[in-house]
Amino acid sequence: VQLVESGGGLVQPGGSLKLSCAASGFTFSIFDMSWYRQAPGQERELVAAISSGGGSTNYADSVKGRFTISRDNAENTVSLQMNSLKPDDTAVYYCNGKRFPYDYWGQGTQVTVSS
Repeated sequence: VQLVESGGGLVQPGGSLKLSCAASGFTFSIFDMSWYRQAPGQERELVAAISSGGGSTNYADSVKGRFTISRDNAENTVSLQMNSLKPDDTAVYYCNGKRFPYDYWGQGTQVTVSS
């Protein structure tokens, strides 16, 4: 099983980034997928989630209206479009796949929002 994140980097406040997560080794289309983040000294928190078929999404209040999660079950990928980025969005972002009893994590990608 692999979840490989990409697309992180350094961006100025107000800018945009798109994170991608490539999945392999499991039946991606039946897993609910999420993005989490963890800032230094903070607990890991849920940022956005999408159901297995893509018909349902939910977001942390802090990112509603700025971030969009999407998935492509044909390509086994899940993405997070992040707009209007703020310094508080600085964190390591992790891709997660869940289907009880399975819970898979990627290694994370750093997002830094700074001028």
